[in-house]
Amino acid sequence: MLLALPLASAADGVHPVPAESTQNTPVPSSTTSTQTSTSTYHLSPEKYQKAIAYSRAGYRLYFLSVFWNLAVILFLLRSGFFAKLRSFADSRATRRPLQAALFVPALFALLALLNLPIRLYWHQLSLFYQQSIEPWGPWLWDWTKAELLEIALALLVVTLLFTLIRSRPRRWWLFAWLGAIPLSLFLGLIAPWYVDPLFNKFRPLQETQPQLVQSIGELSRRAGIPIPPDRMFLMEASAKTNAINAYVAGIGPSKRIVIWDTSIRKTKPEELLFIVGHEMGHYVLGHVLKGFAYFLALLFVALFLAHRLLQWTIARWGNAWGIRGQSDWAALGALLLLFNIMNFFGEPIGNAISRMQEHAADAYGLQLAQGLIPNANEVAAHSFQVLGEEDLDDPDPPKFIVLWLYSHPPLNDRLKFAHDFPRPPK
Repeated sequence: MLLALPLASAADGVHPVPAESTQNTPVPSSTTSTQTSTSTYHLSPEKYQKAIAYSRAGYRLYFLSVFWNLAVILFLLRSGFFAKLRSFADSRATRRPLQAALFVPALFALLALLNLPIRLYWHQLSLFYQQSIEPWGPWLWDWTKAELLEIALALLVVTLLFTLIRSRPRRWWLFAWLGAIPLSLFLGLIAPWYVDPLFNKFRPLQETQPQLVQSIGELSRRAGIPIPPDRMFLMEASAKTNAINAYVAGIGPSKRIVIWDTSIRKTKPEELLFIVGHEMGHYVLGHVLKGFAYFLALLFVALFLAHRLLQWTIARWGNAWGIRGQSDWAALGALLLLFNIMNFFGEPIGNAISRMQEHAADAYGLQLAQGLIPNANEVAAHSFQVLGEEDLDDPDPPKFIVLWLYSHPPLNDRLKFAHDFPRPPK
C-alpha cells in the first residue's frame, strides 16, 4: 500500500525474513555444491543447523517487530503524545503546511529511533551469520539516509492526505486512492535514477563484461523485450554483502537489468542467464502490470477500511487520546495503528499473489533457458541448491511461515520443480 507505506514505514521496524523480493531474485553461485544430486534441497549437518537457527531467528524477530511497533504506537496514543505534539505544532504555526512540517518529521524521527534497536539486532544477526559484511558506520549512514527519505515522503503524503480529509471528509479515501496511482508510477520511474544510487554504486555493465552484455541481449530479444546495453548495470554490492543477486528494475525509460558484482565472481554464466530469464518472465507474463493492479485493489480496500475504522476509533477512544476529529494531526496516530494492523493481516494476501507469479516466472525462465542453455533443468536446479547454501535458506519452513511471510515458493519446491520440469524432445 504505497500511500499507506510512508505512514507505516517509520513504524514497521524490520522485515527480518531471509526471503526474496518480487523483483530481486538472488543469483546462485557456481561454488561446488555439497550434494551429488539436485533433485532435492539438501544441506550439510553444520549448514543445516545454521540455516535453521538463522531463519527461525528471523521469523521470531519479524513478529516481535510487528507487535513492538503496535505497542509503541498504542503507548504514544494512550499517553497523549500525539495530542501534545499536535498542540506544539499548532502553537508554533497557524498554516497547515507549516504545522505538518513541525509535526510529521518529529513524529517519524521518534518512531525510527524507537525501532532502531530491532534494526540494530537484525544487522548484528546478519553479521554473525555472515549474510552481511557491511561495517557499522556505513550501515548506520545507510539507515540514516533511508529514514530521511521516508520522513520526506511521509511529510508529502501526510500533508496531502490530511488536506483531503479536511476538504473531503466523506470521500477522502477515494481521492487518496486516485492520487496514489500517479504517485506510485512516479516513484517507480525515478527510483533507479535517484534513490538506488544513494545506497549503492552502479556502473555500465558493458565496461567490464561485454560478453555477458551480449548474452543478456540475446536472451532479452528471445524474450521479446529487447534491452539495450545502456540499460544494463553492475552494482558494487561486495562492500556490504556476501549475497549474490540480479534483478530487473524501473518502468518505462528507467527500466534496466542490474547485476551485483558478487554475482559476476560467483556464478556460472548459464546460471546467471537462467535467473535473468526468470526476471524477464515477470515482464513478459505481465506481472508488473498485474502486480500494480493487485496493489491498487488492495489499497482501495485498505483506504476504505481506514476511513470507516478511523471514524469508529475516534468515536470510541478519541477523547481519551486527545483527538479532536479525523482531520486533527493527532489522528495520524490512529491511522498509523490501523495501517500497521491492516498491513500485517494483508501480508498473506500479497505474498500468495507473489508466490504464484514467482512460480510462473520460474516456468518461463526454464522454457527460455531450454532453448539457449544445455541441460537447463539441472542448471536451474543446481542454482537453487547453491542459493540455499549461500543464503542459509530454511530447508523446512513451517507452513504457517510460508503462508504468512514467503513471497516466493519454498526453495525445495522451486528446486524440485526445476528438476522435474518437462524437458524438450531430443
